[in-house]
Amino acid sequence: MERYRIGPDTAVYFVTFSVVEWLPIFVNEEAFRIVTDSLNFCHRQKQLRTNAYVIMPTHLHAIVFDADGRSDRLRDSLTQFRKFTGRSLADYCDKQAPPCFRDVLKEAAPDDRERRIWQRSWHPEGIETEKFWKQKLDYLHENPCRKGLTRRGCEWRFSSASYFVSDCAIPNDVVLSPLEW
Repeated sequence: MERYRIGPDTAVYFVTFSVVEWLPIFVNEEAFRIVTDSLNFCHRQKQLRTNAYVIMPTHLHAIVFDADGRSDRLRDSLTQFRKFTGRSLADYCDKQAPPCFRDVLKEAAPDDRERRIWQRSWHPEGIETEKFWKQKLDYLHENPCRKGLTRRGCEWRFSSASYFVSDCAIPNDVVLSPLEW
């Protein structure tokens, strides 16, 4: 059983969704948009709130919460987000990715489906203090720098870093929601 779970005593979580076998599927606008558009849909329709995020070539990190602090709805919203983006990204890979990617997605699939995009675990870590939130915020915003993709986190296109650095002045692809500490 997974050690990390969304539970009733914590409202805000740091989550990581990694592509199976770390396939670099986020390499063009279309793939990124599947995720950003889905986060925005979940904001409008499912009360999912995104505080911060970064989409890397092989994975994404986000700090998320439910609008009303409901951990059960947060868990359900994230599960639905993973299912929808998984199907959409698998379809995208069928059309755009090399054939070897499609083979990996099929090999990774459990018995009840044809393909799998996301690794099983999404490692939700509860955030209960402002200090831990800041640590996770810095970690996700600096991820493109650590991976050598950019010199400054705010230069990475699919991240909330520029929004935070600009004091919320630079528009973002994802509707971002502040946290009150």
